Amino acid sequence: MADKSQPKEKKPGRIAEIRQGYQAIRQLDSKVGLWMALAALATLVVCVGIGLIVGGRWWIYALILGIPLATLAATLVLNQRGNSAMYGALEGKPGAVGATLQGIGKRGWYASEEPIAVDAVRGTKATDMSGAALVYRALGRPGIVLLAEGPKVRAQGLLKAEAKKAGRVAPGVPIQMFYVGDDESAGDVPLKKVSNKLTRMKPILTKEEVSVVNKRLRALGGLRPPIPAGMDPMRARVDRKAMRGK
Repeated sequence: MADKSQPKEKKPGRIAEIRQGYQAIRQLDSKVGLWMALAALATLVVCVGIGLIVGGRWWIYALILGIPLATLAATLVLNQRGNSAMYGALEGKPGAVGATLQGIGKRGWYASEEPIAVDAVRGTKATDMSGAALVYRALGRPGIVLLAEGPKVRAQGLLKAEAKKAGRVAPGVPIQMFYVGDDESAGDVPLKKVSNKLTRMKPILTKEEVSVVNKRLRALGGLRPPIPAGMDPMRARVDRKAMRGK
């Protein structure tokens, strides 16, 4: 039995979380504090300026209102520069796409930071992913999305191979492939735009269908799983009667 006499660990408060976030971001962006201060100061100046224009003692009320607004402005700058610093630190490093997909699971997607396929350079150690092509998979209501990083030619080959595997176990389910890179003119998706790219896709499947497809995709790598009862394999639409039982 757990010792009830031991005090429970307290979760850090909101201010403590912001402080921790600031310290972490400052290691990547040394100027984040300066930009936060400028944003807060500019917000206060605008608020007080409006109060002075109105006249009377309105500048006092504007100052009082401006303090929380200045804090909000500084926090927004912290988040924005934090995201930019994070993506800058991940850019070009193996596993960058996986790290980006970590938070998308909270938005109705099944995604893992671990790659589903790897094409490493021959002769290198198994742990050396510096020259490897990697493919990651995300599944949501828009369908299956495959994302690749690394050497482009080998990455595109992996994408096609994984698309065929996914198509065999989930016929009829939309499959989209993207290469994560800097050349948007060639169709690449920049790392910082991956999350928005996925969340803005048009939903096609129902949540129930996504759950069924996810179970089949998890079985990839072994024997081909049978088509679950209730799924129309040609249209990827649930047969409601089969789901309820005959």
